[in-house]
Amino acid sequence: MHVPDGFLDAPTSVATGVVAAAAVGVALRGARRELDDRTAPLAGLVAAFVFATQMLNFPVASGTSGHLLGGALAAVLVGPFTGLLCMATVFLVQCLLFADGGITALGTNIDLMGVLTVAVGWSVFKALQLVLPKRLSMVAPAAGVAALVSVPAAALGFVGLYAVGGTADLSLDHLATAMVGVHLLIGIGEAAITTLAVGSIVAVRPDLVHGARRVLETRELVVRAPAQAQA
Repeated sequence: MHVPDGFLDAPTSVATGVVAAAAVGVALRGARRELDDRTAPLAGLVAAFVFATQMLNFPVASGTSGHLLGGALAAVLVGPFTGLLCMATVFLVQCLLFADGGITALGTNIDLMGVLTVAVGWSVFKALQLVLPKRLSMVAPAAGVAALVSVPAAALGFVGLYAVGGTADLSLDHLATAMVGVHLLIGIGEAAITTLAVGSIVAVRPDLVHGARRVLETRELVVRAPAQAQA
């Protein structure tokens, strides 16, 4: 899904760059509340894992491509703010060292595959936590559903940006069908990988998973209540 240089006009690219810079600035402040000495190393591992999975590209249509994104996975594992920083770092390295996504389109790629996937994925995950049983076994499936929703959401975001500032002579209906259709299939694969990855970590070290903190806090309250009653 990496957007190349010149696919969007200059005003749109500048606007997305401003939004991306502002989002990264907010994430830098928010990450201070999410990271500690135990979870900080996990952020580096998440960035490396996302970078590796994004090397698997699937051709879509009209000069675009699709691949696993990882925004929902990053948000659940290390928190939405830290997750966005991980994603932005990946896109910066890909852009400068691997020519994957244009330099003038860096802000666009951060917005679509970073800000949008993290925001949508984290919102869906938190909404599911409100309705699902407060059990650790529910963390991984909720993360998988969040990943599934986040991928076509990013594709729709790209279609929206193209409708505003697209420079290529492409049919909007054709582009929307190609992007959303293929990325829905990619989302299924991403959901499976996210579920397995989050489930594996939750099984051995749930305290390292940001998305599991609420469940762990609930369990601690349940354990403390009888002890306080006896005291």
